Amino acid sequence: MNVPDLAAPLPFTDLRAQYLALHDSIHARLQRVLDHGQYIMGPEVGELEKRLAGFVGVRHCIGVASGTEALLIAMMALDLKPGDEVITTPFTFAATAEMIVLLGGKPVFVDVETDTCLIDATLIEAAITPRTRAIMPVSLYGQVGDMAPINAIAARHGLAVIEDAAQSFGAMYQGRRSAGLSTWGATSFFPSKPLGCYGDGGALFTDDDALAQAAREIRVHGQSGRYVHTRVGVGGRLDTLQAAVLLAKFERFEWELQRRREIGDRYGELLAGLPGLKMLTIRGDRDCVWGQYTVFVEDRAEVQSALQSLGVPTAVHYPKPLHHQAAYAAFCCAQCCPVSQTVAESVLSLPMSADLGHVDQERVVAALKRALAR
Repeated sequence: MNVPDLAAPLPFTDLRAQYLALHDSIHARLQRVLDHGQYIMGPEVGELEKRLAGFVGVRHCIGVASGTEALLIAMMALDLKPGDEVITTPFTFAATAEMIVLLGGKPVFVDVETDTCLIDATLIEAAITPRTRAIMPVSLYGQVGDMAPINAIAARHGLAVIEDAAQSFGAMYQGRRSAGLSTWGATSFFPSKPLGCYGDGGALFTDDDALAQAAREIRVHGQSGRYVHTRVGVGGRLDTLQAAVLLAKFERFEWELQRRREIGDRYGELLAGLPGLKMLTIRGDRDCVWGQYTVFVEDRAEVQSALQSLGVPTAVHYPKPLHHQAAYAAFCCAQCCPVSQTVAESVLSLPMSADLGHVDQERVVAALKRALAR
């Protein structure tokens, strides 16, 4: 495969192609909202919640303002107190630990697996203390963490489990959907996610009736009825217009998930055995919906620069683990999670979306081969 040096840039996530495919459905859904004028908690929110709860296989879905808000509300519903500890991974986006700290809690960082970048379940139990209230595993790149042993550890110690499923919505683990595997599942509808809206949005999933009711009240300033404030809450509602967009996109979501799996498999075939590159491991008891198609490369900065010159965009998820970030350094020594630091220096995400065609995918692969050869 040959790739020109001055090729037109590719999109990293092709939201325009998706929009064109769903143009009529998206506009029809938005028009209904404009016609009925219920912009806050309109009927589309309830419709979306019902459909997503059925898709995930849980009793309750609560639409919220963002994936970050989903984590916050989940912990508020669990009544997290100042000084309480939540075990999580430092190899994640800041929102994971940010919400713990905002509630006065303490994130306790546990290292990740070298080949998946997911939290290492074998290290969790040793991190539990009398102050531990919850475990928050983070699904990365479209793959769920090892939830069975994590749930077993939590059950032994009377802890809640909150799956941060922002990158894995739609993925499967041992025959069950991501976000429906534990006490809480929290996901994001940020535009680039597997199911994304046209702004911020998120959702919570649970089978626990009491937690679901608490979350529904918390997202509307703690109200159990109009101006009846039964608990402290936030302004965390999912916007009706965003729910309308998500309903339109949900029409072909199963197709998009299958396409992501197929494109991920094809990347694996085209990149197999390439010197200077290592692939992520996908465990046999789960699949991957490739929220990000991520590999490990040597000399990442040089590879990125070469790809950019060839019109191929890349991203790094994530360049610096949280225990090396100034805001969270106090919660863990710089040496406490060495694998997280190692993978942070080599992960590289390539263009990925359900509408990525064979020609463009081959162009990415050809450019990557050239970049690594340099």
